[in-house]
Amino acid sequence: MNLTRAPVWALLALLLVGCAAQRESVQDTMGNMFKPKDEQSESLKKAAEPTPLDETFQSSITIKKVWSGRFGKGYEKLYLKLLPSWYEDHLYVADRDGRVMAVNAATGKTTWEERDKKRLISGGPGVGEGKVFVGTTDAQVVARDAKTGEKIWIAEVSSEVLAAPRAGGGVVLIRTGDGKLYALDAATGVQKWVFDRTIPTLTLRGTAPAVIHEDKVLAGFDNGRFSALELATGKELWETRLGEPKGRSDLERLIDVDSEPVIRDNTAYVDCYQGRVAAVSLDDGSLEWTRQISSYEDVAVDEEHVYVTDEHSVVWALKRSDGATVWRQKGLKNRRVTGATLYGKQIVVGDFEGYLHWLDVTTGEIVGRERLDKERIITPPINIGTALVGYSSSGEMSAWHVD
Repeated sequence: MNLTRAPVWALLALLLVGCAAQRESVQDTMGNMFKPKDEQSESLKKAAEPTPLDETFQSSITIKKVWSGRFGKGYEKLYLKLLPSWYEDHLYVADRDGRVMAVNAATGKTTWEERDKKRLISGGPGVGEGKVFVGTTDAQVVARDAKTGEKIWIAEVSSEVLAAPRAGGGVVLIRTGDGKLYALDAATGVQKWVFDRTIPTLTLRGTAPAVIHEDKVLAGFDNGRFSALELATGKELWETRLGEPKGRSDLERLIDVDSEPVIRDNTAYVDCYQGRVAAVSLDDGSLEWTRQISSYEDVAVDEEHVYVTDEHSVVWALKRSDGATVWRQKGLKNRRVTGATLYGKQIVVGDFEGYLHWLDVTTGEIVGRERLDKERIITPPINIGTALVGYSSSGEMSAWHVD
């Protein structure tokens, strides 16, 4: 047993495909694995303790709450990224208990709410093509009218859906827990094609949403590979590796692309757990640059920088041109920080105690903090233009504006 690789053991709570485990902190997992008198265990636990927040901190920017409310029951402490989706002038929210809601993004008022008690939602919502889509634990995809909430169709897939569907070009893309990527007709739910990728014995809990870009589908997989497919047929155009498995045990060799790629100027930016952050050419899959940073959170990209939250919750800014380090913010280390969201001159991340943190994009300095909820924030905030929306694991959602 290699105790020097503490980050791997921290992922025990989210391993094993199909299990219902949730992500836990390093110290929670280590406490279960070793006896209290084990000095090595205590040392590792201490090293992984969340960085305490400075209680005297004062925001240097003016942050105002626009609206707030509780929408559904969240995801019952399961590690489900039920991230609200923004479409036209509404936010769409789903919870584990089968609720799907449309919320006016300007006012926070619910426009419609539908609940299907027979189906436990595990992925979504995704929006597009005039519809809102959710996936279920029982391997179903449900499409509703985005304006009315009326159920339009239900389709069967091969296993649990753990990522938000993505729609465009007349299709909706569905990622399933057994490694498959489905393209369904957005109007009818009829299967157009399926791409099957064999998955390792152990993977991170969850899958990354696929992205539609022009006539291509971009998707990362549980074996550390990143692929481009034809949108019309599902034919693989190219594949590139974001990391190579290393070590003797399955845990040490675990490698997984669990983040959604971001496309800018014919380049995809994506990261990989126990692999690399990479800039990938959409033409042929060649690597424009890579950095050895392990992450399972979504990246954010602007004109100059790529923002990455690594597995220890250190936030990085890298140069878009070559991946060189611009700054690192260690003040949130081990706080189980989300991926970053760009909002004005800041990026914003959430943490395990329900705080949102605003970081200056130029320096990485923490310039603002607000508490959304006492429960953990798992999903990155959403920039809806006029405000930033945060969502907690209990279903609390708030919109914030920076003057």
